[in-house]
Amino acid sequence: MDGDYYSSGMKRGPDDMMQVSDTGDSNDAKKAKFDNGGNPPSRVVHIRSLPNDAAETDVVQLGLPFGKMTNVLLLKQKNQAFLEFQDESCAVNMVSYFRSNAAQVRLKTCYVQFSTHKELKTDSSNSLNTSAQAALQAAQGLLGAVGGGGGETTILRVIVDNVLYPVTLEVLHQLFSRFGKILKIITFTKNNTFQALIQFSDPISAAAAKDSLDNQNIYNGCNTLKIDYSRLTNLNVKYNNDKSRDFTRPDLPTGDSMDNDMGYGGGLGGFGGGLGGLGGGLGGAGVLGSGANAMAMAGLRGLGGDFNFGGNQLGNRLGNMGNLGGMNQSSGTPVILVSNLDEEKVTPDALFVLFGVYGNVHRVKILFNKKDNALIQMADPTQAQQAITYLDKARLWGKQLRVAPSKHQMIQMPKDGQSDAGLTKDYVNSPHHRFKRASTKNYIFPPTAVLHLYNVATLEEDDIRSMFSQYGTVKAFKFFNNDRKMALIEMSTVEEATLALIHLHNYQVGDNLHMRVSFSRSTI
Repeated sequence: MDGDYYSSGMKRGPDDMMQVSDTGDSNDAKKAKFDNGGNPPSRVVHIRSLPNDAAETDVVQLGLPFGKMTNVLLLKQKNQAFLEFQDESCAVNMVSYFRSNAAQVRLKTCYVQFSTHKELKTDSSNSLNTSAQAALQAAQGLLGAVGGGGGETTILRVIVDNVLYPVTLEVLHQLFSRFGKILKIITFTKNNTFQALIQFSDPISAAAAKDSLDNQNIYNGCNTLKIDYSRLTNLNVKYNNDKSRDFTRPDLPTGDSMDNDMGYGGGLGGFGGGLGGLGGGLGGAGVLGSGANAMAMAGLRGLGGDFNFGGNQLGNRLGNMGNLGGMNQSSGTPVILVSNLDEEKVTPDALFVLFGVYGNVHRVKILFNKKDNALIQMADPTQAQQAITYLDKARLWGKQLRVAPSKHQMIQMPKDGQSDAGLTKDYVNSPHHRFKRASTKNYIFPPTAVLHLYNVATLEEDDIRSMFSQYGTVKAFKFFNNDRKMALIEMSTVEEATLALIHLHNYQVGDNLHMRVSFSRSTI
Protein backbone atom coordinates (compact mmCIF):
# COMPACT_ATOMS: atom_id res chain seq x y z
CA MET A 1 0.00 0.00 0.00
CA ASP A 2 2.90 2.38 0.79
CA GLY A 3 4.07 2.06 -2.81
CA ASP A 4 0.76 3.33 -4.18
CA TYR A 5 1.05 7.03 -5.12
CA TYR A 6 -1.27 9.70 -6.38
CA SER A 7 -0.31 11.30 -9.65
CA SER A 8 1.19 14.19 -7.69
CA GLY A 9 3.47 11.92 -5.70
CA MET A 10 1.69 12.01 -2.34
CA LYS A 11 1.41 8.66 -0.60
CA ARG A 12 -1.97 7.24 0.31
CA GLY A 13 -2.85 6.38 3.86
CA PRO A 14 -5.27 3.52 4.53
CA ASP A 15 -7.93 5.82 6.00
CA ASP A 16 -7.74 8.52 3.36
CA MET A 17 -8.04 5.91 0.61
CA MET A 18 -11.70 5.53 1.55
CA GLN A 19 -12.18 9.27 1.83
CA VAL A 20 -10.50 10.17 -1.43
CA SER A 21 -12.52 7.61 -3.36
CA ASP A 22 -15.77 8.79 -1.78
CA THR A 23 -17.72 11.52 -3.60
CA GLY A 24 -20.10 11.93 -0.68
CA ASP A 25 -23.17 11.24 -2.81
CA SER A 26 -23.60 7.46 -2.84
CA ASN A 27 -22.97 6.39 0.70
CA ASP A 28 -24.82 8.03 3.58
CA ALA A 29 -22.55 6.57 6.20
CA LYS A 30 -19.46 7.96 4.53
CA LYS A 31 -21.17 11.30 4.01
CA ALA A 32 -21.91 11.44 7.73
CA LYS A 33 -18.23 10.87 8.43
CA PHE A 34 -17.41 13.93 6.34
CA ASP A 35 -20.09 16.09 7.86
CA ASN A 36 -19.30 15.45 11.48
CA GLY A 37 -15.59 16.22 11.06
CA GLY A 38 -14.76 13.12 13.09
CA ASN A 39 -11.03 13.00 12.32
CA PRO A 40 -8.64 14.35 14.97
CA PRO A 41 -7.03 17.76 14.32
CA SER A 42 -4.27 17.87 11.74
CA ARG A 43 -2.29 20.47 9.82
CA VAL A 44 -3.88 18.99 6.69
CA VAL A 45 -7.43 19.88 5.72
CA HIS A 46 -9.49 17.70 3.36
CA ILE A 47 -11.95 19.48 1.01
CA ARG A 48 -14.53 17.56 -1.03
CA SER A 49 -17.37 18.21 -3.50
CA LEU A 50 -15.36 20.80 -5.41
CA PRO A 51 -16.72 21.93 -8.80
CA ASN A 52 -15.28 20.31 -11.90
CA ASP A 53 -13.46 23.49 -12.93
CA ALA A 54 -11.85 24.12 -9.54
CA ALA A 55 -8.16 25.04 -9.57
CA GLU A 56 -5.42 25.13 -6.95
CA THR A 57 -6.05 28.86 -6.57
CA ASP A 58 -9.62 28.16 -5.47
CA VAL A 59 -8.40 25.80 -2.76
CA VAL A 60 -5.76 28.26 -1.58
CA GLN A 61 -8.25 31.13 -1.38
CA LEU A 62 -10.41 29.08 1.03
CA GLY A 63 -7.48 28.77 3.40
CA LEU A 64 -6.00 32.24 2.94
CA PRO A 65 -7.85 33.97 5.82
CA PHE A 66 -6.64 31.34 8.30
CA GLY A 67 -2.87 31.53 7.95
CA LYS A 68 0.23 30.37 6.12
CA MET A 69 -0.17 27.35 3.85
CA THR A 70 2.75 25.07 2.94
CA ASN A 71 1.28 22.60 0.44
CA VAL A 72 -1.80 22.02 -1.70
CA LEU A 73 -2.95 19.00 -3.65
CA LEU A 74 -5.91 19.02 -6.04
CA LEU A 75 -7.50 15.72 -7.12
CA LYS A 76 -9.52 16.90 -10.10
CA GLN A 77 -10.99 13.52 -10.98
CA LYS A 78 -12.26 13.11 -7.43
CA ASN A 79 -13.40 16.76 -7.02
CA GLN A 80 -11.37 16.84 -3.83
CA ALA A 81 -8.28 18.54 -2.45
CA PHE A 82 -5.86 18.61 0.48
CA LEU A 83 -4.50 21.81 1.99
CA GLU A 84 -1.58 21.82 4.43
CA PHE A 85 -0.99 24.67 6.89
CA GLN A 86 2.23 25.58 8.63
CA ASP A 87 0.50 25.45 12.02
CA GLU A 88 -2.20 23.06 13.19
CA SER A 89 -4.07 25.94 14.85
CA CYS A 90 -4.71 27.47 11.42
CA ALA A 91 -6.30 24.24 10.19
CA VAL A 92 -8.37 24.03 13.39
CA ASN A 93 -9.69 27.56 12.80
CA MET A 94 -10.55 26.77 9.18
CA VAL A 95 -12.43 23.55 9.96
CA SER A 96 -14.24 25.20 12.86
CA TYR A 97 -15.28 28.18 10.76
CA PHE A 98 -16.65 26.12 7.87
CA ARG A 99 -18.64 23.85 10.17
CA SER A 100 -20.98 26.79 10.82
CA ASN A 101 -20.46 28.74 7.56
CA ALA A 102 -20.92 27.06 4.19
CA ALA A 103 -17.72 26.94 2.14
CA GLN A 104 -18.18 27.85 -1.52
CA VAL A 105 -15.93 27.53 -4.54
CA ARG A 106 -17.24 29.11 -7.74
CA LEU A 107 -20.72 29.30 -6.22
CA LYS A 108 -20.75 25.56 -5.41
CA THR A 109 -20.94 24.41 -1.79
CA CYS A 110 -18.07 22.19 -0.70
CA TYR A 111 -17.20 20.49 2.59
CA VAL A 112 -14.18 20.88 4.87
CA GLN A 113 -12.79 18.47 7.48
CA PHE A 114 -9.50 17.31 8.94
CA SER A 115 -7.51 14.80 6.92
CA THR A 116 -6.07 11.65 8.48
CA HIS A 117 -2.74 12.81 7.03
CA LYS A 118 -0.57 14.76 9.45
CA GLU A 119 1.35 16.22 6.51
CA LEU A 120 1.37 16.07 2.73
CA LYS A 121 4.37 13.99 1.73
CA THR A 122 5.44 14.28 -1.88
CA ASP A 123 7.62 11.84 -3.71
CA SER A 124 11.09 13.28 -4.22
CA SER A 125 10.92 12.50 -7.93
CA ASN A 126 7.66 14.36 -8.37
CA SER A 127 7.68 17.92 -7.01
CA LEU A 128 4.65 20.14 -6.41
CA ASN A 129 3.13 21.13 -9.74
CA THR A 130 3.67 24.60 -11.16
CA SER A 131 0.13 25.92 -10.66
CA ALA A 132 0.09 24.82 -7.02
CA GLN A 133 3.45 26.52 -6.41
CA ALA A 134 2.26 29.72 -8.05
CA ALA A 135 -0.95 29.76 -6.02
CA LEU A 136 0.92 29.29 -2.74
CA GLN A 137 3.58 31.86 -3.62
CA ALA A 138 0.97 34.45 -4.55
CA ALA A 139 -0.95 33.82 -1.32
CA GLN A 140 2.20 34.03 0.77
CA GLY A 141 3.10 37.27 -1.01
CA LEU A 142 -0.22 38.71 0.03
CA LEU A 143 0.22 37.47 3.60
CA GLY A 144 3.64 39.11 3.70
CA ALA A 145 2.18 42.33 2.37
CA VAL A 146 -0.42 42.28 5.12
CA GLY A 147 2.28 41.92 7.73
CA GLY A 148 3.98 45.04 6.37
CA GLY A 149 0.81 47.07 5.96
CA GLY A 150 -2.23 46.74 8.13
CA GLY A 151 -0.69 44.33 10.62
CA GLU A 152 -3.48 42.98 12.78
CA THR A 153 -5.98 45.63 11.68
CA THR A 154 -9.43 44.27 10.89
CA ILE A 155 -11.16 47.62 10.21
CA LEU A 156 -11.08 49.43 6.87
CA ARG A 157 -11.99 53.04 6.26
CA VAL A 158 -13.71 53.44 2.89
CA ILE A 159 -14.19 56.76 1.10
CA VAL A 160 -16.31 56.90 -2.05
CA ASP A 161 -15.30 59.61 -4.53
CA ASN A 162 -16.96 60.73 -7.76
CA VAL A 163 -20.37 59.54 -6.57
CA LEU A 164 -22.97 59.38 -9.32
CA TYR A 165 -25.15 56.62 -7.86
CA PRO A 166 -26.24 56.10 -4.25
CA VAL A 167 -24.04 53.95 -2.05
CA THR A 168 -25.91 51.90 0.55
CA LEU A 169 -24.81 49.74 3.43
CA GLU A 170 -26.18 46.72 1.55
CA VAL A 171 -24.03 47.44 -1.51
CA LEU A 172 -20.93 47.66 0.68
CA HIS A 173 -21.76 44.43 2.51
CA GLN A 174 -22.43 42.56 -0.71
CA LEU A 175 -19.18 43.81 -2.22
CA PHE A 176 -16.80 43.44 0.73
CA SER A 177 -18.22 40.20 2.16
CA ARG A 178 -16.80 38.31 -0.81
CA PHE A 179 -13.40 38.62 0.88
CA GLY A 180 -14.32 37.35 4.33
CA LYS A 181 -16.75 37.56 7.19
CA ILE A 182 -17.91 41.09 8.01
CA LEU A 183 -18.81 41.78 11.64
CA LYS A 184 -19.90 45.42 11.56
CA ILE A 185 -20.42 48.36 9.19
CA ILE A 186 -20.93 52.03 10.00
CA THR A 187 -21.66 54.56 7.23
CA PHE A 188 -21.60 58.35 7.51
CA THR A 189 -21.05 61.55 5.55
CA LYS A 190 -18.06 63.74 6.40
CA ASN A 191 -17.12 66.92 4.54
CA ASN A 192 -19.85 66.09 2.01
CA THR A 193 -18.14 62.79 1.27
CA PHE A 194 -19.68 59.33 1.80
CA GLN A 195 -17.53 57.19 4.09
CA ALA A 196 -17.78 53.84 5.83
CA LEU A 197 -15.98 51.79 8.46
CA ILE A 198 -16.02 48.04 7.81
CA GLN A 199 -14.86 45.55 10.44
CA PHE A 200 -13.83 42.06 9.31
CA SER A 201 -13.43 39.00 11.50
CA ASP A 202 -9.70 38.74 10.68
CA PRO A 203 -6.91 40.94 9.28
CA ILE A 204 -6.24 38.73 6.25
CA SER A 205 -9.76 39.25 4.91
CA ALA A 206 -9.48 42.99 5.52
CA ALA A 207 -6.17 43.10 3.67
CA ALA A 208 -7.52 41.07 0.75
CA ALA A 209 -10.46 43.45 0.41
CA LYS A 210 -8.23 46.53 0.60
CA ASP A 211 -5.70 45.25 -1.93
CA SER A 212 -8.40 44.16 -4.35
CA LEU A 213 -10.83 47.08 -4.16
CA ASP A 214 -8.72 50.15 -3.43
CA ASN A 215 -8.96 52.66 -6.31
CA GLN A 216 -11.59 50.55 -8.09
CA ASN A 217 -14.97 51.81 -9.30
CA ILE A 218 -18.22 50.35 -7.98
CA TYR A 219 -19.84 51.33 -11.27
CA ASN A 220 -18.16 52.05 -14.60
CA GLY A 221 -16.35 55.37 -14.43
CA CYS A 222 -17.76 56.50 -11.07
CA ASN A 223 -18.16 55.74 -7.36
CA THR A 224 -14.42 55.24 -6.82
CA LEU A 225 -13.34 53.42 -3.65
CA LYS A 226 -10.47 54.86 -1.61
CA ILE A 227 -9.54 52.39 1.14
CA ASP A 228 -7.05 52.52 3.99
CA TYR A 229 -6.71 50.96 7.43
CA SER A 230 -8.50 52.47 10.40
CA ARG A 231 -6.75 53.10 13.70
CA LEU A 232 -9.79 51.79 15.55
CA THR A 233 -9.67 48.32 17.06
CA ASN A 234 -13.43 47.79 17.38
CA LEU A 235 -16.61 49.43 16.06
CA ASN A 236 -19.35 50.29 18.54
CA VAL A 237 -22.71 49.86 16.77
CA LYS A 238 -25.82 50.94 18.69
CA TYR A 239 -28.50 50.47 16.01
CA ASN A 240 -29.15 48.09 13.13
CA ASN A 241 -30.54 50.34 10.40
CA ASP A 242 -29.62 51.79 7.03
CA LYS A 243 -26.60 53.64 8.49
CA SER A 244 -25.04 51.00 10.73
CA ARG A 245 -25.19 47.27 11.26
CA ASP A 246 -23.74 44.77 13.74
CA PHE A 247 -24.11 41.39 12.05
CA THR A 248 -23.22 39.63 15.31
CA ARG A 249 -26.12 41.35 17.15
CA PRO A 250 -29.39 40.97 15.22
CA ASP A 251 -31.20 41.88 18.45
CA LEU A 252 -30.10 45.54 18.35
CA PRO A 253 -32.87 48.15 17.97
CA THR A 254 -33.30 50.13 14.76
CA GLY A 255 -33.39 53.47 16.58
CA ASP A 256 -36.24 55.98 16.85
CA SER A 257 -39.24 56.18 14.52
CA MET A 258 -37.37 58.23 11.91
CA ASP A 259 -34.56 55.70 11.87
CA ASN A 260 -37.15 53.01 11.39
CA ASP A 261 -38.73 54.79 8.47
CA MET A 262 -35.37 55.41 6.88
CA GLY A 263 -34.16 51.87 7.41
CA TYR A 264 -33.38 49.72 4.46
CA GLY A 265 -36.17 47.65 2.98
CA GLY A 266 -36.75 44.11 4.00
CA GLY A 267 -34.61 43.91 7.14
CA LEU A 268 -31.64 41.56 7.26
CA GLY A 269 -33.17 39.26 4.68
CA GLY A 270 -33.99 42.02 2.27
CA PHE A 271 -30.70 42.78 0.61
CA GLY A 272 -30.10 39.38 -0.97
CA GLY A 273 -32.35 40.05 -3.93
CA GLY A 274 -31.52 43.66 -4.51
CA LEU A 275 -27.83 43.71 -5.28
CA GLY A 276 -27.21 41.39 -8.14
CA GLY A 277 -26.50 44.22 -10.51
CA LEU A 278 -22.99 45.33 -9.73
CA GLY A 279 -22.27 43.88 -13.16
CA GLY A 280 -20.18 46.21 -15.23
CA GLY A 281 -18.76 47.73 -12.08
CA LEU A 282 -15.24 47.34 -10.79
CA GLY A 283 -14.06 47.70 -14.37
CA GLY A 284 -10.57 48.73 -15.28
CA ALA A 285 -9.07 46.74 -12.45
CA GLY A 286 -5.70 46.06 -14.03
CA VAL A 287 -3.73 47.69 -11.20
CA LEU A 288 -4.26 46.03 -7.84
CA GLY A 289 -2.06 47.88 -5.41
CA SER A 290 1.68 48.50 -5.42
CA GLY A 291 4.89 46.97 -4.18
CA ALA A 292 4.60 43.57 -2.51
CA ASN A 293 0.83 43.61 -2.80
CA ALA A 294 0.96 44.22 -6.53
CA MET A 295 3.45 41.40 -6.99
CA ALA A 296 1.26 39.03 -5.03
CA MET A 297 -1.78 39.95 -7.08
CA ALA A 298 0.21 39.82 -10.30
CA GLY A 299 1.08 36.25 -9.42
CA LEU A 300 -2.62 35.49 -9.06
CA ARG A 301 -3.43 37.16 -12.37
CA GLY A 302 -0.71 35.11 -13.96
CA LEU A 303 -2.76 32.02 -13.19
CA GLY A 304 -5.31 33.06 -15.78
CA GLY A 305 -7.09 35.73 -13.76
CA ASP A 306 -9.04 33.09 -11.88
CA PHE A 307 -7.82 33.63 -8.33
CA ASN A 308 -11.08 33.87 -6.45
CA PHE A 309 -11.27 35.48 -3.00
CA GLY A 310 -14.58 34.18 -1.68
CA GLY A 311 -16.33 34.60 -5.03
CA ASN A 312 -14.80 37.78 -6.49
CA GLN A 313 -12.73 36.82 -9.50
CA LEU A 314 -9.79 39.20 -9.71
CA GLY A 315 -7.35 40.20 -12.39
CA ASN A 316 -8.81 40.41 -15.86
CA ARG A 317 -12.20 39.19 -14.62
CA LEU A 318 -12.68 41.75 -11.87
CA GLY A 319 -14.99 43.80 -14.07
CA ASN A 320 -17.46 40.94 -14.53
CA MET A 321 -19.43 40.90 -11.28
CA GLY A 322 -22.93 40.28 -12.56
CA ASN A 323 -23.24 37.19 -10.38
CA LEU A 324 -22.74 38.83 -7.00
CA GLY A 325 -24.93 37.15 -4.48
CA GLY A 326 -25.65 34.20 -6.74
CA MET A 327 -27.72 36.20 -9.24
CA ASN A 328 -28.14 34.86 -12.74
CA GLN A 329 -26.67 36.55 -15.78
CA SER A 330 -29.88 38.44 -16.56
CA SER A 331 -29.37 40.58 -13.47
CA GLY A 332 -26.66 42.43 -15.39
CA THR A 333 -29.17 44.46 -17.42
CA PRO A 334 -30.66 47.81 -16.39
CA VAL A 335 -33.82 47.06 -18.41
CA ILE A 336 -36.92 45.56 -16.78
CA LEU A 337 -39.88 43.84 -18.45
CA VAL A 338 -43.22 44.57 -16.75
CA SER A 339 -46.27 42.54 -17.75
CA ASN A 340 -49.96 42.19 -16.77
CA LEU A 341 -50.55 45.95 -16.83
CA ASP A 342 -53.94 47.54 -17.48
CA GLU A 343 -53.44 48.69 -21.07
CA GLU A 344 -56.28 51.20 -20.74
CA LYS A 345 -54.72 52.98 -17.77
CA VAL A 346 -50.96 52.53 -18.05
CA THR A 347 -48.85 55.49 -19.15
CA PRO A 348 -45.09 56.08 -19.28
CA ASP A 349 -45.44 58.76 -16.59
CA ALA A 350 -47.23 56.35 -14.21
CA LEU A 351 -44.45 53.79 -14.58
CA PHE A 352 -41.79 56.48 -14.22
CA VAL A 353 -43.19 57.50 -10.84
CA LEU A 354 -43.77 53.98 -9.48
CA PHE A 355 -40.46 52.47 -10.53
CA GLY A 356 -38.73 55.73 -9.64
CA VAL A 357 -39.26 54.79 -5.98
CA TYR A 358 -36.45 52.23 -6.41
CA GLY A 359 -34.05 54.07 -8.72
CA ASN A 360 -33.72 56.62 -11.50
CA VAL A 361 -35.87 55.68 -14.49
CA HIS A 362 -34.17 56.68 -17.74
CA ARG A 363 -36.67 55.44 -20.33
CA VAL A 364 -40.09 53.79 -20.50
CA LYS A 365 -41.54 51.97 -23.52
CA ILE A 366 -45.05 50.52 -23.61
CA LEU A 367 -45.10 47.82 -26.28
CA PHE A 368 -47.14 48.92 -29.30
CA ASN A 369 -48.64 45.52 -30.14
CA LYS A 370 -48.98 44.36 -26.52
CA LYS A 371 -49.84 47.35 -24.41
CA ASP A 372 -50.16 45.37 -21.18
CA ASN A 373 -46.37 44.98 -21.35
CA ALA A 374 -43.69 47.64 -20.92
CA LEU A 375 -39.92 47.98 -20.83
CA ILE A 376 -38.35 50.20 -18.17
CA GLN A 377 -34.71 51.23 -18.33
CA MET A 378 -33.20 52.07 -14.94
CA ALA A 379 -29.96 53.97 -14.38
CA ASP A 380 -28.01 50.77 -13.65
CA PRO A 381 -28.52 47.04 -13.02
CA THR A 382 -28.49 47.48 -9.23
CA GLN A 383 -31.52 49.74 -9.31
CA ALA A 384 -33.22 47.45 -11.83
CA GLN A 385 -32.80 44.47 -9.52
CA GLN A 386 -34.04 46.54 -6.59
CA ALA A 387 -37.22 47.42 -8.50
CA ILE A 388 -37.73 43.76 -9.45
CA THR A 389 -37.32 42.68 -5.82
CA TYR A 390 -39.96 45.07 -4.48
CA LEU A 391 -42.49 45.35 -7.32
CA ASP A 392 -42.79 41.83 -8.70
CA LYS A 393 -46.30 40.57 -7.80
CA ALA A 394 -47.41 44.01 -6.56
CA ARG A 395 -51.03 44.89 -7.33
CA LEU A 396 -51.96 47.81 -9.57
CA TRP A 397 -55.22 48.62 -11.39
CA GLY A 398 -56.75 45.37 -10.16
CA LYS A 399 -53.96 43.20 -11.58
CA GLN A 400 -50.86 41.53 -10.17
CA LEU A 401 -47.75 42.86 -11.89
CA ARG A 402 -45.02 40.59 -13.11
CA VAL A 403 -41.60 42.23 -13.11
CA ALA A 404 -38.48 40.50 -14.44
CA PRO A 405 -35.11 41.30 -16.08
CA SER A 406 -35.30 41.99 -19.81
CA LYS A 407 -33.01 40.47 -22.42
CA HIS A 408 -32.39 44.01 -23.70
CA GLN A 409 -29.60 46.25 -22.43
CA MET A 410 -31.28 49.53 -23.40
CA ILE A 411 -34.49 51.00 -24.84
CA GLN A 412 -34.24 52.55 -28.29
CA MET A 413 -36.03 55.85 -28.81
CA PRO A 414 -38.13 56.28 -31.99
CA LYS A 415 -36.18 57.60 -34.95
CA ASP A 416 -36.67 61.21 -36.01
CA GLY A 417 -40.03 61.64 -37.66
CA GLN A 418 -41.26 58.26 -36.41
CA SER A 419 -44.25 58.36 -34.04
CA ASP A 420 -45.19 55.65 -31.55
CA ALA A 421 -48.27 57.43 -30.14
CA GLY A 422 -46.35 58.59 -27.05
CA LEU A 423 -45.65 55.05 -25.84
CA THR A 424 -41.89 55.65 -25.49
CA LYS A 425 -40.54 58.43 -23.29
CA ASP A 426 -37.07 59.55 -22.19
CA TYR A 427 -36.60 60.71 -18.57
CA VAL A 428 -32.81 60.95 -18.37
CA ASN A 429 -32.87 64.70 -17.74
CA SER A 430 -36.02 64.73 -15.60
CA PRO A 431 -35.78 67.02 -12.55
CA HIS A 432 -37.92 64.55 -10.57
CA HIS A 433 -35.43 61.71 -10.06
CA ARG A 434 -35.29 60.59 -6.42
CA PHE A 435 -31.65 59.47 -6.52
CA LYS A 436 -29.96 62.59 -7.82
CA ARG A 437 -27.25 62.68 -5.12
CA ALA A 438 -25.68 60.12 -2.82
CA SER A 439 -26.78 62.16 0.18
CA THR A 440 -30.44 62.12 -0.94
CA LYS A 441 -32.56 60.36 1.70
CA ASN A 442 -35.02 57.93 0.14
CA TYR A 443 -37.45 55.71 2.00
CA ILE A 444 -37.09 52.42 0.13
CA PHE A 445 -39.67 49.80 1.08
CA PRO A 446 -41.97 47.43 -0.77
CA PRO A 447 -45.45 48.88 -1.43
CA THR A 448 -47.29 49.50 1.85
CA ALA A 449 -50.65 51.00 2.83
CA VAL A 450 -48.92 53.78 4.79
CA LEU A 451 -47.34 56.61 2.79
CA HIS A 452 -44.71 59.07 3.96
CA LEU A 453 -45.34 62.63 2.73
CA TYR A 454 -42.72 65.36 2.49
CA ASN A 455 -43.03 69.09 1.64
CA VAL A 456 -46.62 69.37 2.93
CA ALA A 457 -46.16 72.28 5.36
CA THR A 458 -48.22 74.52 3.08
CA LEU A 459 -51.21 72.13 3.18
CA GLU A 460 -53.89 71.53 5.80
CA GLU A 461 -54.95 68.05 6.89
CA ASP A 462 -58.34 68.37 5.18
CA ASP A 463 -56.65 69.33 1.91
CA ILE A 464 -54.38 66.31 2.05
CA ARG A 465 -57.19 63.92 2.97
CA SER A 466 -59.29 65.28 0.09
CA MET A 467 -56.44 64.79 -2.41
CA PHE A 468 -55.77 61.20 -1.40
CA SER A 469 -59.43 60.21 -1.08
CA GLN A 470 -59.65 60.42 -4.89
CA TYR A 471 -57.72 57.14 -5.00
CA GLY A 472 -59.28 55.22 -2.12
CA THR A 473 -60.31 55.42 1.51
CA VAL A 474 -58.10 57.36 3.91
CA LYS A 475 -57.94 55.44 7.20
CA ALA A 476 -55.59 57.66 9.21
CA PHE A 477 -53.41 60.76 8.99
CA LYS A 478 -50.91 62.61 11.17
CA PHE A 479 -48.27 65.30 10.83
CA PHE A 480 -44.84 64.63 12.34
CA ASN A 481 -44.68 66.19 15.80
CA ASN A 482 -41.33 67.86 15.34
CA ASP A 483 -41.52 68.65 11.62
CA ARG A 484 -44.82 69.72 10.05
CA LYS A 485 -43.46 69.50 6.53
CA MET A 486 -43.68 65.70 6.89
CA ALA A 487 -46.73 63.51 7.48
CA LEU A 488 -48.00 59.93 7.36
CA ILE A 489 -51.23 58.89 5.65
CA GLU A 490 -52.74 55.40 5.65
CA MET A 491 -54.96 54.12 2.84
CA SER A 492 -57.32 51.18 3.25
CA THR A 493 -55.28 48.89 0.94
CA VAL A 494 -51.76 48.70 -0.43
CA GLU A 495 -53.12 48.97 -3.97
CA GLU A 496 -54.90 52.24 -3.15
CA ALA A 497 -51.69 53.61 -1.62
CA THR A 498 -49.75 52.60 -4.73
CA LEU A 499 -52.24 54.38 -6.96
CA ALA A 500 -52.15 57.51 -4.78
CA LEU A 501 -48.34 57.55 -4.90
CA ILE A 502 -48.38 57.33 -8.70
CA HIS A 503 -50.76 60.28 -9.05
CA LEU A 504 -49.60 62.54 -6.21
CA HIS A 505 -45.83 62.17 -6.01
CA ASN A 506 -44.28 65.37 -7.43
CA TYR A 507 -47.67 67.17 -7.09
CA GLN A 508 -46.93 70.90 -7.02
CA VAL A 509 -47.83 72.46 -3.66
CA GLY A 510 -46.07 75.81 -4.03
CA ASP A 511 -43.60 77.81 -6.09
CA ASN A 512 -40.86 75.37 -7.03
CA LEU A 513 -42.16 73.05 -4.30
CA HIS A 514 -43.44 69.53 -4.96
CA MET A 515 -44.90 66.97 -2.57
CA ARG A 516 -42.82 63.81 -2.28
CA VAL A 517 -44.59 60.53 -1.56
CA SER A 518 -42.90 57.30 -0.45
CA PHE A 519 -43.95 53.97 0.98
CA SER A 520 -43.43 53.76 4.75
CA ARG A 521 -43.19 51.00 7.32
CA SER A 522 -44.38 53.22 10.13
CA THR A 523 -47.81 52.86 11.70
CA ILE A 524 -50.25 55.60 12.64
